[in-house]
Amino acid sequence: MPVHEPGRRLMHFVPLDFVHKKVTGHGGRATNAGLSLTSMIDFLIVVVVFLLMTFSASGETPPAKGVRIPSAENTLDMIDAPMVAINGQQILVDGAAAGNTRAIEDNKRLQRIDELFNILKGKREVWKQLHPNKDFPGVVVLQIDQDVPAVVVKSTFQTAAFAGYPNVSFMVNGIPKSH
Repeated sequence: MPVHEPGRRLMHFVPLDFVHKKVTGHGGRATNAGLSLTSMIDFLIVVVVFLLMTFSASGETPPAKGVRIPSAENTLDMIDAPMVAINGQQILVDGAAAGNTRAIEDNKRLQRIDELFNILKGKREVWKQLHPNKDFPGVVVLQIDQDVPAVVVKSTFQTAAFAGYPNVSFMVNGIPKSH
């Protein structure tokens, strides 16, 4: 076997054109671009930390400003339904103003809250348009300050029922069950 001059020989005798071009240095630029792995990992960590801090698995929603909700032992997880909040004399539906309780407190008798009724009725109609083949659940969550008079709570409950929301849930602070 003859002695050959030292040099580059690896892959020179492969009978494929694209291999021969790459080995001899006549190949084109690589088609896949290199990604900086460090910056990609940094970005993913920031996104994961952000999502973990903002995500609420149980659906907990904080009470409206100025609302002190009562506490209870027997509770359920939060459901997806319109939220009616009453703090002092202001009524809010999903954070938007929906009337006040002054007339009810002055008369000290049950009465329908027209602004609340119209907003809840509109929300029911929108739900029916978005889900035409499903039965309307008719659930509303009342987030009522613990110092609101009972006549206001009853009027809100009755108005929600008249608007097509007969299933009413009250938002409370959960306390551990005593054994």
